[in-house]
Amino acid sequence: MEFKKCPRCGNFFHSDMDVCQNCKTNELLDMRKLKDYIETNGTKGCSNIQQMAVDTGINAKNLNRLFENDEFSGIVKLDNK
Repeated sequence: MEFKKCPRCGNFFHSDMDVCQNCKTNELLDMRKLKDYIETNGTKGCSNIQQMAVDTGINAKNLNRLFENDEFSGIVKLDNK
C-alpha cells in the first residue's frame, strides 16, 4: 500500500485504490457514465474533451484521468482544447 494524494479531492490516503474512500463512489459513477456514453455515442461525436465533459457531466480533469485507466486506454484520443 502506498500513501497517495487523491486526484479527485486532494486528500491524502493510504490504500491500493486510485482514489480515496470518500471519492470511490463518485469515481465508479463517473466510470459508468463514461462507459454508457461511449457505448451509446461512440467517440466520433466528440470533437474534444471539453465537449465530452459537457455531454457526460464529468469534468475534463477526471475524464483525462479516466482515459489513463486500463479500462479505457486506447479507446479514444481526444484533443484537450
